[in-house]
Amino acid sequence: MQCKNYYEVKMGIIMKKELSVGIIFYFLAFTLLAQESLLKSGPMVGYSTMREVKLWVQTTSEADVKITYWDKRDSTKIFETETYKAIKRNAYIVHPIADEIEPGIKYQYKLYINNQIVDRSYPLEFQTQVLWQWRTDPPPFKFATGSGAFINEKEYDRPKPYGADYEIYTSIYNQHPDFMLWLGDNFYLREADFNSRTGILKRMTHDRATQEFQPLLGSVHHYAIWDDHEFGPNNSDRSFWNKETTLEAFKLFWANPSYGIKGKPGTTTMFQWADADFFLLDNRYYRAPNDRKFNKDGMLGEDQLKWLIDALIFSYAPFKFIAIGGQFLNPNAGGENHATYAEEREIILTEIEAEGIEGVIFLTGDVHRSELSKLDREGTYPIYDFTVSPFTSGPTTWDNPINPLRIDGTLVKKRNYAIFEFDGPRKDRKLKCTVYDKDGNLFWDYSIKASELKNKK
Repeated sequence: MQCKNYYEVKMGIIMKKELSVGIIFYFLAFTLLAQESLLKSGPMVGYSTMREVKLWVQTTSEADVKITYWDKRDSTKIFETETYKAIKRNAYIVHPIADEIEPGIKYQYKLYINNQIVDRSYPLEFQTQVLWQWRTDPPPFKFATGSGAFINEKEYDRPKPYGADYEIYTSIYNQHPDFMLWLGDNFYLREADFNSRTGILKRMTHDRATQEFQPLLGSVHHYAIWDDHEFGPNNSDRSFWNKETTLEAFKLFWANPSYGIKGKPGTTTMFQWADADFFLLDNRYYRAPNDRKFNKDGMLGEDQLKWLIDALIFSYAPFKFIAIGGQFLNPNAGGENHATYAEEREIILTEIEAEGIEGVIFLTGDVHRSELSKLDREGTYPIYDFTVSPFTSGPTTWDNPINPLRIDGTLVKKRNYAIFEFDGPRKDRKLKCTVYDKDGNLFWDYSIKASELKNKK
């Protein structure tokens, strides 16, 4: 009888231990799932400098968010950002800043929500820029670019779905660019969205959470300009009454280095990557209406125009990229082309030439097709305009009037993106642009040497 009681007691203790272990594992699994459910989208990697990197996270409700990070070569020393509070007023978005970093290092990082790790099934990495000046040749690098990211939502869409082929973002991710430059129409506000802060934030929240985006967000640095569809209605201009709200939303959903110039609102900024400078222009906030007949003073506004020329003069980069939503070089007025504002376009071209500014290349989107324009200029170098569009919005079915500056063989009327690659020694740098379809198949490529973008003596 005593042996039986002893055996029953012993088995009872073992069963209680097993039950306790099971309960612990259950609660751990429940906690991990609970934390994962608090993540709406991201994390996203924003701008990169030698001393600072900004990240981006959106949760589903109020939460505490932080990032831990470490040098990929040495995981023994772990750093962490401050803890940021995600609140409803900011669409539960936070922008953690990694500020204990050194130049030229690749870091891995982890996301914490309410002090619990939120694991992702893809790599979470960021990099700092290389301190190459006065030391070595500039490093090779590559970036992805394009425009027109329409994400369907049946209840608010046109009768026929306008977006498709989201796998294009997986194709971009598989190219492993250092960063991505979004050339506008990165969100498509609908009629239900334009006129309220709630609608604007709901649209951007819905689109950013697209599953195919997430790996691309997690390890590729992102910069962005805007165009009409995230600024306001189609073809919208400075008259749009709710532009302060869409500008607020742009600042929430991106992690650019800055916003606006001379203390005035807007999305204008610039950044450097290796030996290339990028000037990101705002073609909406100060834009005169396309159809204005009198006092049609331009697309950029006087302050932004002056800043652009000043900044180009200051730059020593062999490649100076000007990113703007609509086509710049195409001389056909109408639509969203800069030629609609002929006087301002001519001022820019004239001042580039008069000031002897070298290395200028335009990056544009908007027109739902891709093409390369080339403006030959007597006595100096040609200027190029790489138009890349669309990612997932509807490709154009027309091409009239034909762009007379288009280089033969570069017209693409299907969903596509571009990869720019840079290499070579400091005094002999070269870029190569390759345009791909949604599956990574080649449409065309084009190479330019920095030496070809110098003024002729």
